[in-house]
Amino acid sequence: MSADLQHRCDVHPDRSECPDAFIAKVQGGYGLMVHDGGSSVVEIAFCPWCGSKLPPIARLILEDEEDD
Repeated sequence: MSADLQHRCDVHPDRSECPDAFIAKVQGGYGLMVHDGGSSVVEIAFCPWCGSKLPPIARLILEDEEDD
């Protein structure tokens, strides 16, 4: 999931336009991007690759700041 969230496309400056971007941060959680020409996202509570429960984004941000 981390690799997908950090992916930056050389062709599409906006992640919502890139067909290789699958995950987005939304409202303190995560979502699957709906590539229908808009910026729609379907919120998820579990990782689509491994099935583990996803932590809230605020917790991840605090942990990332502590690592710096």
